[in-house]
Amino acid sequence: MHHTPLSQVRHRVAAGHPLPFNVYRPDTTLLLARGQVVQSTAQMESLFERGTLVDMRELRPPTDAISQAPRAELPAMWRAAMDHLEVALRRPEPVTFTTALDDAAQPLQQLIDRDPDLAIFQVLRQEDNAFSQYGVMHSVHTAIVTQLVARRLGWPHEDRERAFKAALTMNASILELQGQLAEQPFAPTDEQMQRIRAHPEASRDLLMLAGIDDPIWLRAVAEHHEERDGSGYPSGICEPTELATLLRKADLYTAKLSPRATREAQAADRVGRELFMRDPGHPVCAALVKEFGVYPPGCFVTLASGETGVVVARGSTVMTPLVAAMTNGYGAPLPEPVRRDTRQPLHAILGVLPARQMRARLQPEKIAAVLD
Repeated sequence: MHHTPLSQVRHRVAAGHPLPFNVYRPDTTLLLARGQVVQSTAQMESLFERGTLVDMRELRPPTDAISQAPRAELPAMWRAAMDHLEVALRRPEPVTFTTALDDAAQPLQQLIDRDPDLAIFQVLRQEDNAFSQYGVMHSVHTAIVTQLVARRLGWPHEDRERAFKAALTMNASILELQGQLAEQPFAPTDEQMQRIRAHPEASRDLLMLAGIDDPIWLRAVAEHHEERDGSGYPSGICEPTELATLLRKADLYTAKLSPRATREAQAADRVGRELFMRDPGHPVCAALVKEFGVYPPGCFVTLASGETGVVVARGSTVMTPLVAAMTNGYGAPLPEPVRRDTRQPLHAILGVLPARQMRARLQPEKIAAVLD
């Protein structure tokens, strides 16, 4: 086996988070298994100083694993990739941040490419995410929307890469605050509002300190809350960049789909309609609605048969996605989800079902396997 010192990949580990790979003693015997948690920063520093090692094969991007995995294994890969990104975003340190972000972004983009429907599913089905993780999860969800919409708009690969990373980092300065806001049962305080209004420029400055020097990326982060009518912030400009506008639309869309302590997630069909009606002539809005459809993957629905289920893939039209039925016509949970083609009159969608009314437990691995 070929090994490298753990200290050389310190940007990929953090105290309090599961280890993304095995850690070996200097004699190459196993010390800590993948998934174990190093509880304190002092313990982590001790591992660096002791000369512990990592098998270089475990550091390679999981390209083959993602492309070859059965669909039922992809939800677990999504969770692992999000954990990896959280470590990177919460430690935007100079010198290492660019590499850490690249390492974390790559598997996420591969997962989107492997199964765009399952990527959209991540955006809509967020019930198991802790509110404390809201900042990081919202960044990922916005990046998913940004990536898919930029592709539909025909943006070149380099521009899509930049857009994806800009979405991941646009809120870098307020990740902790976003978690607080998601779980607090009252409106933002005056102090919190000041931080919210200052965060676009604060995030840009933080990224600059961490070594990001792409002017288009940095400007988009600074302008991602600006509006063409001048009502945005922090500067009230009327001509935000095209990338900043894409970030703004994706940000709004995913925020409305996210539950908070004070409200449930809004219905996907309503969110898409409101976004389009707010600015119907804008190509980003049109592309987003076309990409996600009226009933995007992850949306709970009621069928003409009386069954209820969850959308698992977009269909031949925006009104006819594929659904995994989770309950029978009497509301009783099915032993296994059953694939339904909503082009069939018996299985046509009657409407969106609020999450609280779904009587069956959502099991992502079983839902994903419906399309295998």
